Amino acid sequence: MKIIDKRTKEEKEIYHVLITATDKFLSGWGGAEGGLSKVAWACKPEDSEKVFEWVKNRSDMKNVNIHIHNDWRPRNAVHVQIYIVKEGHPALLM
Repeated sequence: MKIIDKRTKEEKEIYHVLITATDKFLSGWGGAEGGLSKVAWACKPEDSEKVFEWVKNRSDMKNVNIHIHNDWRPRNAVHVQIYIVKEGHPALLM
């Protein structure tokens, strides 16, 4: 499994709630050939509800969940990308 998480150690302490999902579009090909492409948006606890709703309403995502700690390791994933939800992110502008 390839995990791309560009958060620094300090950012992992601040943005530690992960809103996770399976990417319906990218699963099965490219970097996720032969398996699932999983994605997570790392956010502050106070932003988690907004980010969850934003991800849940995306047509390209399924199986949306919330994980409170950074220890999320998805099963059956070939490719995992973790994004950071900082001020100005579309999920926070809803």
